[in-house]
Amino acid sequence: MKLPLPESFPSFRDFYAFEAHVKNARKKRGLEMIPEWYDAPVFYFSNTACIVGEGAEIKKPAETRELDYELEWAVVIGKEGGDIAVADADSYILGFTILNDWSMRDVQRHEMRVGLGPAKGKDFATSVGPHLVTPDELEDRVLPDRSRGKRYDLEMAVFVNGVRRGGGNTRAMNWTFAELIAAASRNTTLKPGDLIGSGTVGTGCITEFAEGVWPWLEVGDTVRLEVERLGVLENYIV
Repeated sequence: MKLPLPESFPSFRDFYAFEAHVKNARKKRGLEMIPEWYDAPVFYFSNTACIVGEGAEIKKPAETRELDYELEWAVVIGKEGGDIAVADADSYILGFTILNDWSMRDVQRHEMRVGLGPAKGKDFATSVGPHLVTPDELEDRVLPDRSRGKRYDLEMAVFVNGVRRGGGNTRAMNWTFAELIAAASRNTTLKPGDLIGSGTVGTGCITEFAEGVWPWLEVGDTVRLEVERLGVLENYIV
């Protein structure tokens, strides 16, 4: 299916569902894994006004020296619902797509010392696409254990200027999309078109690696995200 226009998304919640990403990013900062992460899925709201599609140019903000990509996938909600049970949540998924949660790491790091955010560090661009793949197209890649909702087996990879920099598999999500939807809908209502991101897969961004392993993004770079069955999401830094 053709992905809806950016203005079609009433809201965008981006979760933090891959344990390896959280561990890698915290280890780089000299921090242990946070125990509360295992209690319930957490997310932040981002700006739907800066959502762009496949092939779009991403303007590098002047204030950053640490521009980063994030390899994710996402779901679009297909029907309205509140306080959705995990057992019912998969039926609320209209389709799946690839998501890149672009980040200014230096700006993000500075503002989060205040204890609130991320905010402006991620307020400039999010790319999604190229398609909206309906759940029936992925049914043969659902893993056997559905006790916490459907879990999928799809390869993920990120390339910068044709060089693979990292990736993983959607099966590594510690929280299923059903659990993310249940958490997002608690005490509120999800609307058709709401966008829910998985968070970054382990090794799916520069900030997880030791300093100097990969350079930060610069003008002229091409970032290509691939998720099996979902296609290719490619954007250019200008």
